[in-house]
Amino acid sequence: MVQSTGSTANLVALDLGAESGRVILGRFDGERLSLSEVHRFPNGPVPVPARDGRVSLHWDVLRLWGEVLQGIAMAAREGPLAGIGVDTWGVDFGLLNRDGRLIGSPYHYRDSRTDGMLAEAFSRVPRASIFEQTGIQFLQINSLYQLLAMALARAPELETAATLLPMPSLFNYWLTGRAACEFTIATTTQCYDPRRETWARPLLEALDFPTGIFGEIIPAGTILGPLQPSLADDRWDTGLANVSDVLGPVPVIAPASHDTGSAVAAVPAKGHDFAWISSGTWSVMGAEVRKPVITPHSLAHDFTNEGGVGGTFRLCKNITGLWLLQECRRTWASQGEPRSYAEWTEMAAGASPFFCVINVDDPAFASPGDMPERIRAYCRRTGQPVPEEKGALVRCILEGIALKYRLVLERLEETLGRRLEPIHIVGGGTQSRLLSRFTADATGREVITGPVEATAAGNILVQAVALDLLGSYADAREVVRNSFDVLVFEPGPAGGWDEAYARLAELIEGEAEVV
Repeated sequence: MVQSTGSTANLVALDLGAESGRVILGRFDGERLSLSEVHRFPNGPVPVPARDGRVSLHWDVLRLWGEVLQGIAMAAREGPLAGIGVDTWGVDFGLLNRDGRLIGSPYHYRDSRTDGMLAEAFSRVPRASIFEQTGIQFLQINSLYQLLAMALARAPELETAATLLPMPSLFNYWLTGRAACEFTIATTTQCYDPRRETWARPLLEALDFPTGIFGEIIPAGTILGPLQPSLADDRWDTGLANVSDVLGPVPVIAPASHDTGSAVAAVPAKGHDFAWISSGTWSVMGAEVRKPVITPHSLAHDFTNEGGVGGTFRLCKNITGLWLLQECRRTWASQGEPRSYAEWTEMAAGASPFFCVINVDDPAFASPGDMPERIRAYCRRTGQPVPEEKGALVRCILEGIALKYRLVLERLEETLGRRLEPIHIVGGGTQSRLLSRFTADATGREVITGPVEATAAGNILVQAVALDLLGSYADAREVVRNSFDVLVFEPGPAGGWDEAYARLAELIEGEAEVV
């Protein structure tokens, strides 16, 4: 039971996503949590040309670091801070040299260097053996295949590296001076063995990686140490010197450093047999389990076992989410039609249902580009009507996401041997009520949406547990239920969803035959 402490703690979530970063100030009174955004900044891939004419994609990590420091300063102006926690997207990483300095700009996971790396990895270590050692689904964006591409190219960055730090761990290192990899983000690399609870060194050695770069692993909720005093030195234009009188030795805490891990920590569920979806650029759908599920069935359906909080794992699967709509919106804005997500969704609501069906995870949709034309090309290639109207195209995307949710839910239930209901959806994607309604109708399950800022809420509540402001993660979920409104969507008539689902299954089967 959550008990009010009578005082309020200010906790900061540094939440960096693939499209934007936010600095969220959480005020927690022991019973309820309120969130306010104090700083927001854009994020995205930066194309860098090389002498051979190739373009590589990187993160502008130093700009992000500057935004992080500015955001902390802005939060501190609201009053003394009790804690700071960082969460980011998964799989990407920075490399440090022996002096602890960053080597180059971290690559973006959509960089083409990992093209073909799955096949290269399987030629060295059988696919089943990789899954047996890691329990992670096979995505070419995973750190494992990024490292393999570097090893095969004899990349000087890898040959001179002393330490590998996933993105949130890199920021934590700069904040505190401690180089450690938090558990939930470590699991996203596909370099971690969840059964042995350490790095999968036999696999790393078989792929000829320098295993010495993989260092300390810490659990979610670890207090890393205080914010480095040098960051508030008035010689540096960080903004922190101006608030040094209230900043003090603020503890930096590793929450669930993987943003999905933090989001799931804030799912307002009461029981255990629920499914969850973290909805944003990516959608991740899964269930919470106590042990990793590494079986022939989970391998066959390419499920992943990512770390959770409080000794849990997230048996889940990545699904391409609102990335397709984000890219369409970017293309249309460049063509002189800059509409909001709400406007595009309203147009989709008025379009005819099931005009065409797409597999949102088709490789053709993976990289940045003219997404409207790629979707139309997909429809032509699969012998379907081509959505020329923009509203029809947006509806096609949202229906495609909901249909993929149904497919993953069915396979998840088969793997676990039990029915999962309700479906909790958290994250920015909950703002699309049309997608939530489609999800309820497509799956035939009750859908509960919210909170929107689940990642920030989970980040902050893990900090609260670490600081003994809460007794358990069950208490943290009670705080979420006390603090945030949710919407409930009951499933409507199956309508054309069953037929559309059958069409999706045929498309996926046909794609498998081509492969």
